[in-house]
Amino acid sequence: MVIKVFLASSSGSTAIKKKQQDVLGFLEALKVDYAPLDIACNEDNRMWMRENVPVEKKPTNGIPLPPQIFNEESYCGDYETFFDAKEDNAVFAFLGLPPPPGSKEAKEAEKAFILENGPVENGTVEIETVESETVESGTDDAEDEENLEAEEVEEENLDDDSLKRVVPMEEFNGDEHTEEVEAEVGGETGEEAAEEATAEDAAAEEKVAKEEEEAVEDTEEATEDTKPPVKQEEAQEEVEDEEAKEEEELRQLEQEEEDE
Repeated sequence: MVIKVFLASSSGSTAIKKKQQDVLGFLEALKVDYAPLDIACNEDNRMWMRENVPVEKKPTNGIPLPPQIFNEESYCGDYETFFDAKEDNAVFAFLGLPPPPGSKEAKEAEKAFILENGPVENGTVEIETVESETVESGTDDAEDEENLEAEEVEEENLDDDSLKRVVPMEEFNGDEHTEEVEAEVGGETGEEAAEEATAEDAAAEEKVAKEEEEAVEDTEEATEDTKPPVKQEEAQEEVEDEEAKEEEELRQLEQEEEDE
């Protein structure tokens, strides 16, 4: 594909010359191969350009002014449309050329292609995979509808016994089962249930530790109670000493009476 740029080398208009220089300079900067075609010195070029510019793109007087840009026989646009494409980073799309790999325009084109056609692997879209997934998803949807209908029938046929069994199970398993049921029903989120379970475990551990401390304190108190108080032992010894003294005095008195 050859990019054709129709120019007027001997134009007396400064604006036209500037526009032509802008187009050629930008194409050279992008390293795009182009063929400049002079309409001032070649009447065939002039006639071909005027005939192939679309009617809706021609000015009111019907004579298109250079620069006019073509990709082979396909019309790309004039300076204004080229400038708009330049501002939008879409010059290669404007010229009908594939953007070079790694360029900003190539990345944007790839994003647009992915959004429109889905992900690409090895440069080609896996059409067969998409079709097979569509068929499988259709089959799965039919199976899901049948399963939903069966579940609805089962729910309608449920009796009250299934609900009555919840109470004895909760009584048998305690608060832990109640928390699990609430989490399954949706009363609490999984994270909230986990946090409450952790808090309850910590409270239970703290309670057990407290009970152990109280048991140790009770044991120490019981041990202290079993020991005889020191003061009571001393008082008992004093009483025994006094009784021994009294007995000794009585013996002496009795001995004295006998001696008399």
